[in-house]
Amino acid sequence: MAEQILIRPVITEKSTKGSEKAGKYVFKVSKEANKLQIKKAVESIYSVTVEDVNTMVNPAKKKVRQTKKGMAIGVKASFKKAIVKLKAGESIDFYGSV
Repeated sequence: MAEQILIRPVITEKSTKGSEKAGKYVFKVSKEANKLQIKKAVESIYSVTVEDVNTMVNPAKKKVRQTKKGMAIGVKASFKKAIVKLKAGESIDFYGSV
């Protein structure tokens, strides 16, 4: 169940700065998931205590590019992401110490 809610962590330069400074981590989540489900999923998978969850839906974007045959039009799918704030002193290690 928790694996269906959390799709993957979003690891970008901006999200990494947030995790280092404020203990905030960004996840791409299922569109149907609500804040309570996201909180329980993160707590069960990573064994941490979640203080706060903020969600946002990024809308679909139209992409137009020039090709040899003319204009190619495509659509970048919309998705939902969650910013999860952990209790002070806790962290998530996405890379693992192998």
